Amino acid sequence: MFSMLPFNYMFLFVMGLGTLFSVSSVHWLGIWAGLEMNLIGFLPMLVYQKSNSESESAVKYFVVQAMGSSFLMFGSLLVYSLSFSWEVFNNLQSLSMVGFIIMMSGLCIKLGVFPFHFWLPSVMAGLPWMTCLLLATWQKLAPLFLVMSLLEFNNSYWFIILICILSSGSALVGGLGGMNQTQIRALLGYSSIGHLGWMMFAMISSEWIMKIYLGVYVAISLCMFVMLWLSDNSTMKNLDSLKNSGFTQLSVILMLLSLGGLPPLLGFISKWLVVLLGVEKPYSMFIFILILGSLMSLFYYLSLFFSLTLGSMKKYNLVWSYSSYNLPLLTIIIMNMLGGLFIVMLNMLFTF
Repeated sequence: MFSMLPFNYMFLFVMGLGTLFSVSSVHWLGIWAGLEMNLIGFLPMLVYQKSNSESESAVKYFVVQAMGSSFLMFGSLLVYSLSFSWEVFNNLQSLSMVGFIIMMSGLCIKLGVFPFHFWLPSVMAGLPWMTCLLLATWQKLAPLFLVMSLLEFNNSYWFIILICILSSGSALVGGLGGMNQTQIRALLGYSSIGHLGWMMFAMISSEWIMKIYLGVYVAISLCMFVMLWLSDNSTMKNLDSLKNSGFTQLSVILMLLSLGGLPPLLGFISKWLVVLLGVEKPYSMFIFILILGSLMSLFYYLSLFFSLTLGSMKKYNLVWSYSSYNLPLLTIIIMNMLGGLFIVMLNMLFTF
């Protein structure tokens, strides 16, 4: 379990400062240094654990992130050899094909998208809930915005097709990989891969759509991981014995369905916006693959929902029992349920 010791606040500060430094830098060397600062701040929170599985996940994460950083540095050196400048805006106009692909591969390794997705579920399966939350949300910000900057300054046809292939492959991996999982952490890891595919595809249509999708995903994930942390369950077999019985159990399932994109929940609105703007561009085949991956994710979320709901009806009365953390969670759940309906009604109002 994540313990908020005094030095953990310092590590959180270094991790956040590294992300901000990387995103705001205009030099590839500064981008690389910010990513390394982020890694230095995040690694001690993974290593300072007692179980062997958490230490193993920390070593895997360090090796993969070091590989991604080396790819990014090697690609930027190839670009530097052409323009003799570390400036991002100058180099993006004269990027060599090999250097650009190597830099893109390094960012994809750090993100954990297809075809470099192999490390994310296994790393998340051995981490505590709070470090899982940081890995699924904050650690994705810098590489995601760097990919968006590459797309903004090098908006060529072959790069858009490359992003479409990566996003559709990530959606399929997120859907297929979660069907055989028995751990919630690994399941949420595959869910993160699928959502990263949707975010990368949203970059092609609009920048603000990607930011809306990222904000909705972070909000749902925050509520999801906090409830799982408070209930302290790691496998699906223990999910029916959550604290406060029916309320917490149905809350977890509702967050899962929202992550899967079931209408009219809030998670559906972000996917709907991506599809709405994506159909205006000639990428209909990739949108179909994204929807197919989301449907596969929704399939095992609904299977989990029916099995737990029907099983709990025999044991519990699905009522809400008051505790110190039920009130804010209930507020977030109501916002999640009604937020989707409100946005749909608002869109229909402005349409007519």
